[in-house]
Amino acid sequence: MDRMNQAFEKVKMLVGMEVEDDEEQEAADNNSSFMDEFNRECTLTTKQSMLVFFNPVKFGITFTFGNLLSLGSTAFLIGPKRQVNMMLDPVRIYATALYLASIIIALFCALYVHSKLLTLLAIILEFGALVWYSLSYIPFARSMVSKVMLACLDTEF
Repeated sequence: MDRMNQAFEKVKMLVGMEVEDDEEQEAADNNSSFMDEFNRECTLTTKQSMLVFFNPVKFGITFTFGNLLSLGSTAFLIGPKRQVNMMLDPVRIYATALYLASIIIALFCALYVHSKLLTLLAIILEFGALVWYSLSYIPFARSMVSKVMLACLDTEF
């Protein structure tokens, strides 16, 4: 039984979980600061952090609804009319269309098709569209990212 506990502690260390004895835990609790305790409580387990690969349908639904909530929150802060006007601005109309289309595709793949692979691809598309849409609010950010990506992917020397 002792060998099994040692093996389990080694697995915990490999995964990144903290391994401490009861006495060490009490001493650490007494000496820890608020931020140490906060960081310990806010960590994800391995299963939680790998949710996107284990269950991409569930992750896709929550990620997409989170994106919809973020759009709703900005509409709440600046007003829905101004939000729509900013989204339909000629500078970002294509980024908006791509972002909204990716949201619809992700929800369709997760709720109707139930395909893990398609949902994972839709999540990746949605994340890329979210980044591109967000960059449209920063002056010259999309052109800078485009130039950097072209420079990184350029194979000529």
